[in-house]
Parts: sequence; structure tokens; C-alpha cells
Amino acid sequence: MARTVAAAASDKKGVDITILDLRGLSGFTDLFVLCSATSEPQLKAIAGEIEDRVRKELGLRPTAVDGFPASQWVVMDYQQVLVHLFHTEKRAFYGLEQLWSDAPRLDWESLGAAADGVHR
Repeated sequence: MARTVAAAASDKKGVDITILDLRGLSGFTDLFVLCSATSEPQLKAIAGEIEDRVRKELGLRPTAVDGFPASQWVVMDYQQVLVHLFHTEKRAFYGLEQLWSDAPRLDWESLGAAADGVHR
């Protein structure tokens, strides 16, 4: 699922797509997918593409979506995968990568299904 999310974000020109592996570090999710956008319209387009693609390809909907493009930070909760979409400046301000610096980073383009964050 994280790979699907990252690919959807990439297709909408999301930048600095990062997957943090929180397994063993967090009790509330397995993976974070972080992505930056350079404008509110792009943030909205990325969020829409992720939601559409995950629903079509995996049959899943987020259990919650918080924030909106005008807030410059949108969080999509898919339980095992939390998606954080930021305007570039907000991402630097909140610094989730630094907060979770113990979490390994995964290369989404080579991520295997076993590490993709969906338990079937």
C-alpha cells in the first residue's frame, strides 16, 4: 500500500517522497508516507489521486482524513499506513523526519509487498 500511495503522489509531481518504517517504534501505525507539494492546488490533487488509486487498486478507503489543502498539511489514515502531505514550508516546520529519526527510511520504488504496510 505504501508503494501505491508513493506512486500516486509521484504521478502528481509530489516531491521528497519518503517512507518511514515505524514498526517496532510505534503502536499506532507501521509506516509513514511523507510527501511535499509546492502549492495548495497540488496538495489537493495529490490527496485526491492517492484516495482514488488506493480505492481502485486495493479496495481501501482512509479511516480518517484530517486537514485540508488550505491548512498546508493533510493526513490520511489507512491504519497501517499514515500519509502526511505537506506544503514544503510546513514539512520543514514540523520536522517529522527528525522526530522519528530512529525510523529506517524505505525506498518506495523497490519496496516489496511484504514491507508495504498492508496485512491481509
